[in-house]
Amino acid sequence: MVVESTARLPAFWDQNAAFVANLLGLFFDNKEEAKMLSDTVGEMDSYGGRLLPIVDLLYAGPERNLLVLEREPDPVLKRYFEEVAGLTLPEVAILPHRDYEQIGRQIRDQGVACHGLLEILRDHPAGRMDGYVTDATLAGLAGLVGMRTFSTVAGSQSGNNKWMLYEHLKSQGLPTPHTEIAEGPGDVERCLDSLRRAGYESAVVKAPMGASGIGLIKVPSLRGRGGGDPAVPAHFFTEGPCLIQGWIQAGNLGVKSVRSPSVQLFLNDDQVVIYDVTEQILSDESVHEGNESPPTYLAEHADGRGELFHQAGVAARWLHRRGYRGTASVDFLWVERNDGEFCVYVCELNARVTGATYPCVLAHHYNPDGAWLLRNLRLDTPLLGGELMELLHGSDCLWVPDGHRAGVFPVNFNTGDDGLVHKGQFLFLAPSVSESKLLLETIMMNLPCLTDRD
Repeated sequence: MVVESTARLPAFWDQNAAFVANLLGLFFDNKEEAKMLSDTVGEMDSYGGRLLPIVDLLYAGPERNLLVLEREPDPVLKRYFEEVAGLTLPEVAILPHRDYEQIGRQIRDQGVACHGLLEILRDHPAGRMDGYVTDATLAGLAGLVGMRTFSTVAGSQSGNNKWMLYEHLKSQGLPTPHTEIAEGPGDVERCLDSLRRAGYESAVVKAPMGASGIGLIKVPSLRGRGGGDPAVPAHFFTEGPCLIQGWIQAGNLGVKSVRSPSVQLFLNDDQVVIYDVTEQILSDESVHEGNESPPTYLAEHADGRGELFHQAGVAARWLHRRGYRGTASVDFLWVERNDGEFCVYVCELNARVTGATYPCVLAHHYNPDGAWLLRNLRLDTPLLGGELMELLHGSDCLWVPDGHRAGVFPVNFNTGDDGLVHKGQFLFLAPSVSESKLLLETIMMNLPCLTDRD
C-alpha cells in the first residue's frame, strides 16, 4: 500500500540500528565506478557525516544507535547539533573504506573476519544493521555479530538497477523516454544511430548502476557522427545492459522546458509512505548538485502532483516486492511541450539514503510548513571547522530553532587530508523558496570563503 504522509514526517523505524555510512559502497563490487565517484566528488571519506544529524530521527528505538563513519566528524559541528539544534546523536565508530573492503574479502574467502569493529557491534544494543546499500559485506558482517539487516542484498542491488526498473515500467504501461538497449560497448553506436534518425540531437548512456551522475555518459551531439563508438567502458555493463536514451532538451522535438522533480519515499515492512517532493539541481551533465522544496511549478498543473505520485507508487511497489526497506527516492523528468501539454517520465529509482533524504528529514523536523534549499558549497580557502562556524554565527544567519524564521543549517563539513574544511553541505530553511534562495545569496556575499556552488 502506498500512502502520503500527512504529518511532519512518516513514522520511521521504531528500532535501533548500526548504520555503515560508506559512500564508496554504493556500487557494490563495481570498483571502477566507485573510483569514478571518488575522482569526481572529492573528500569522499567525510561525506558520511551527513547522516550524523538524522540517524536518531530515522531509527527511533529505545536504545542507542551507532553510526560507522570513515573518519571522525567535526567536533564543532557535533556541538552545534546537540547544544543549538537540540538533536540527539548516535555513537560513532570509524571504519575506513579499505578496512571495509578487507572485511568483505575475509568473509568471502574464510567465512569470518577479524576487525575491532566486530567487537563494537557485538557489544552494541542496536539489533539491526543498515547502510547506504546492503551488499554482501554488510550482510556478512551482520551475520557474524548476530544482527539482521533491514533490506536483503538482492532487494538493495536490484532496487538500484536502472535497466531492471525500466523493464518493469514498460511492463506496467508507463511512459518512458525513447530508449535503446545496448548489450555491450560494441552495440552503443547502433543505438545512437537509431536515436539520431528519430530526431534527437543528443543522447545519454546509462549504466544499470549509478549515483550522482556516475554511470552516465552524455553524448552531446549525434549530428555528423562518423561511426566511432563513444568511450563507454566495459564496467558499465557489469550489472546488465546499458540504456541508451534520447536526451530530452528544450528546443528539440517540440520540448519547451525540462525539470527534475524527485519524490521521497519510506518503505517499511507493510507500506510505502510518500513524504516530500523536491526539485533536483543538476549540472549540464546531470550530476546532482542540490535540491529545493517545494517545486513551485507544481501549482501550475493540477494533475501533475497526482501523476508524480501515481508513477512513484508503481516504482515503489516494485521496489518493496524486491525486498528493499528504508528511505528511497524516485527521480523524474517533467517535460513541458510547446503546445502546453506536459509528460512525466520516471528517470531512476534510488534505493538508499539519498542526497535529498537528509535535507528533507531535517527540514520537515524543524520547518514543516516552510521551504528549503540544499547546496554544496566549496571554500576558496580551507578553514578549520570552528573558524567556519564562527563566520556563520557572525553573519547572523545560522539556524536556531524557535529563533529566526530563516537560517542556514550546516549539515556536514567535507575535510581534506590537511584536516581543514574544503566543502560542506548547507541547508537553507525559510518560509518560501524565494527566501531560501535569497538566504543562499546572502551567505555567499557575507562569507568570503564561500565562492563556489559545487
